[in-house]
Amino acid sequence: MNIKKVSELSGVSADTIRYYEKIGLIPPVKRNKNGVREFDDDDLKWITFTRQMRNAGLSIDGLSHYLALFEEGRGTVPERKQLLAEQIAVLREKISDMTEAVERLEYKLEHYDEHVLPTEERLRQRKANWSLSLND
Repeated sequence: MNIKKVSELSGVSADTIRYYEKIGLIPPVKRNKNGVREFDDDDLKWITFTRQMRNAGLSIDGLSHYLALFEEGRGTVPERKQLLAEQIAVLREKISDMTEAVERLEYKLEHYDEHVLPTEERLRQRKANWSLSLND
């Protein structure tokens, strides 16, 4: 497969794929006699894995660390699991924050006329009064 096809299948831009290869997040991709990358199914799996881990919020440094542990072998499984567990905790906290934000916005929308409008009017008046006092 060429880089365009792999990009379409993985949802990762060609530039990002090249970058991931350059910094070692994916193994070096085989090249043909003209130096053009020729991706196989394993390359696609690496790219997909990398995208999933990045989408899960793992930093490039964190993912590089995880991959270094992977290279060391089975002895690092507990540490790799710990990294994943820590990222799950981070994501759960973000989900909680986002859920709270959605609930606040839903409340504001449901009670817009009786709560939000009066508050906005009060703040608008306060700002107008403040602006007037600055001009005195």
